[in-house]
Amino acid sequence: MNAVDDKPVIDNGNPRHIAIIMDGNGRWAQKRLMPRIMGHHAGVKAVRKIVEFCAKENIEVLSLFAFSSENWRRPKDEVSLLMELFMSTLQAEVDKLDRNNIRLKIIGDKTAFNDKLQDKIRSAEAQTANNTGLTLLIAANYGGRWDIANAIRQIVAGIKAGTIDEQEISEDLVERYLQTAGLPEPDLFIRTGGEERVSNFLLWQLAYTEFYFTDALWPDFDHNALQQAIGSFKRRQRRFGHTGEQVVAGRVV
Repeated sequence: MNAVDDKPVIDNGNPRHIAIIMDGNGRWAQKRLMPRIMGHHAGVKAVRKIVEFCAKENIEVLSLFAFSSENWRRPKDEVSLLMELFMSTLQAEVDKLDRNNIRLKIIGDKTAFNDKLQDKIRSAEAQTANNTGLTLLIAANYGGRWDIANAIRQIVAGIKAGTIDEQEISEDLVERYLQTAGLPEPDLFIRTGGEERVSNFLLWQLAYTEFYFTDALWPDFDHNALQQAIGSFKRRQRRFGHTGEQVVAGRVV
């Protein structure tokens, strides 16, 4: 089910930035009478396919919500296994990302991770920092409210230090201190698994994003499903505060 009518109106072209909440790994495993962690392993395989597709389609940014700040409330065994999977996936994939000119960026409060994982994150980001293809943004221990509060905290510190004039405070200034600074805002937000909410993901950045919801569980979400979502996006009328008539007439600046 989609959040906006899919009636053909205008061809937006491919989205520059796609953001995805990858929901349904646990349910995928449970349906197959498998441990939940096996669903997360299957989810990693789906990530590989979607990353490859986005790179080939010249998508600029792909943002994936891997682990929210609320996910620490899950059973300790599952959280521990997720951290191990995160570490092993970084180790296994970073060279391939680098070979394919993909830049990796991890956003979120990384101080909650152990030192070994933090070192691996820094190393992976440094290895791919100069790549100019797809930017793969992984949100780990991330929350949209935390992101905004963290930006405000830095701005307040700058005001106290005298490096920021409080008269300069604006939306643009806040955006420069968000985790996604320097990247285009998401054009298309996708959530798999049948739920229809944003779950504290990129709250500031999703202001003008087109939403697409699907019942497909994340491990079953493939390039065909993504093409369907992109096709829906292309047919959306994106107004940005203008009237539909202005959009159709091409008077949107």
